[in-house]
Amino acid sequence: QVQLVESGGGLVQTGGALRLSCAAAGRTCSSYAMAWCRQAPGKEREAVAAVNWSGGSTYYADSVKGRFIISRDNAKNTVYLQMNSLQPEDTAIYYCAASATYPSFAIRSWGQGTQVTVSS
Repeated sequence: QVQLVESGGGLVQTGGALRLSCAAAGRTCSSYAMAWCRQAPGKEREAVAAVNWSGGSTYYADSVKGRFIISRDNAKNTVYLQMNSLQPEDTAIYYCAASATYPSFAIRSWGQGTQVTVSS
């Protein structure tokens, strides 16, 4: 089992940027594909980005393509989500997840989430 802790959320104005980090402890991060998901109030949780074990393959939801960048540093057991050109509709709790499979998701662990709020 891997434990995940997100950080880097906060309040930002429209057009601004944030970088989220997800630190993994326990079983090494490199054993899993990693994903960032988000859940806005009243909406279902959705995957916004994912990266395979090596970092050589990535997935982005259409809503964030061209604005968000997922990356991983297996030596540091950390996954990042660089979020640029943020819009109010990006406001949500962002969760880091470890998946046993890629590109389909078989989530094995979730982080506690970090709030991202984009003001208009």
